Amino acid sequence: MTLEIITPDKEIFKGETSLVQLPGIDGLFEILNNHAPLVAALSKGKVKIHDENNEAKFFDITGGVVEVVNNKILVLAE
Repeated sequence: MTLEIITPDKEIFKGETSLVQLPGIDGLFEILNNHAPLVAALSKGKVKIHDENNEAKFFDITGGVVEVVNNKILVLAE
């Protein structure tokens, strides 16, 4: 899957991932390969990803939205 995490100031991450865990407004949720299309609001918390080397990376956000379409994930974070 391709993931982009973008803030108003800069691009935080762009690359391939096998797992993305996000802090939704109703709790944590994960996105895996071939996930159904989705648009969701995000709350304050950590975004966890597994990169192409299957290493976990974490990014702090204070909110935002996520869009998932055709194995492309776009996180517009605050």
